[in-house]
Amino acid sequence: MEEVARAIQDDYPDDFAWCYGCGRLNEEGHHFRTGVDGDRTVTLYTPKPAHTALPGFVYGGLIASLIDCHGTGSAAIALHQKNGGEVGDGQEPPRFVTASLQVDFMKPTPHNVPLKAVGMVHEIHPKKFKVETEVFAEGNLCARGEVVAVVMPKTFISE
Repeated sequence: MEEVARAIQDDYPDDFAWCYGCGRLNEEGHHFRTGVDGDRTVTLYTPKPAHTALPGFVYGGLIASLIDCHGTGSAAIALHQKNGGEVGDGQEPPRFVTASLQVDFMKPTPHNVPLKAVGMVHEIHPKKFKVETEVFAEGNLCARGEVVAVVMPKTFISE
């Protein structure tokens, strides 16, 4: 898989498409896009030159952001599918927010190569999902993380 052709973030309504990590309308953001690859979720991203920690290596905060948005996007996919929807079907998917984020850095992540986040989703409550994510660079495991994502509360909706 060289690109995510159909991403759950593409179907988020404009009011909810501003996340710095995955919001398609945030001009300054990363524009992470999460799709389905078999029974797993996937996000592909190539870090920009500014995402440098040390010359030749990616800043860990970018990796954490990738795992975070991949987790909430994966949870949205899982609940959307549970409700009978599919990524790219034009129906508004549920939105999730992060309840917890845990990241383990396995080895330095090289710069100037595409990163691939691969996730496995586990429902732990009808409105709460745990997403385990591994981040690879050139096929090598660089980071592992877990996101507990909850359905976005109505209080997050501005009026």
